[in-house]
Amino acid sequence: MPFTVKILDIKPLTHDVNQFKVEKPKGYSFIPGQATEVAINTEKWKDELRPFTFTSLPESDFLEFVIKSYKDHDGVTNQLDNMKVGDELLIDESWGAIKYNGKGVFIAGGAGVTPFIGIFNLLQEKGELEGNKLFFANKTKKDVILEDHFREVLGDNFVSILDEEEASGHESGRIDEEFLKKHVSDFSQHFYVCGPDPMVKAISETLEKLGAKPDAITFEK
Repeated sequence: MPFTVKILDIKPLTHDVNQFKVEKPKGYSFIPGQATEVAINTEKWKDELRPFTFTSLPESDFLEFVIKSYKDHDGVTNQLDNMKVGDELLIDESWGAIKYNGKGVFIAGGAGVTPFIGIFNLLQEKGELEGNKLFFANKTKKDVILEDHFREVLGDNFVSILDEEEASGHESGRIDEEFLKKHVSDFSQHFYVCGPDPMVKAISETLEKLGAKPDAITFEK
């Protein structure tokens, strides 16, 4: 049975990404990296469930999601873009997705970074963020979610790469074999990959080719 929760706060992060803070049902629990199914509590949209990842800490008294809106079609994310504080969402139980198994390299494409936000927040709170890296691929500079935050908490362990724009402080191109060889010296560590399916498949195959063990590569099944 889904839980009904009110939106407490909406904060824009980029031109098409918002951070939603919502009520947390009593006794609700999740592990950073997990997701849930979310729907809008209106007659038209209540059966349109979509998976979104938690970005808040498990002990926080609210739930938080970072959601990219796809304005090119009239779907759930486009509707979410028009919602206001006080509007209601329906959320289900938490489930699976990406679990932290130890220090390593996190590789994200676009909104695929969202499972890593919650994991990094938890690691930062525990003082265990050091030694983890984030490679973040986007089209243009304006698409980079939480860039300032990642630079602040990860320092040189944050590498941004853009494939449709040249910009200072960002590499250009894609996360391919050449990029991975340049930025990774140890392929026996953990790797976490999240993004569009073709990207996840290509990067996982390249990592294995470079010596990563298949069971050390974590991605959404």
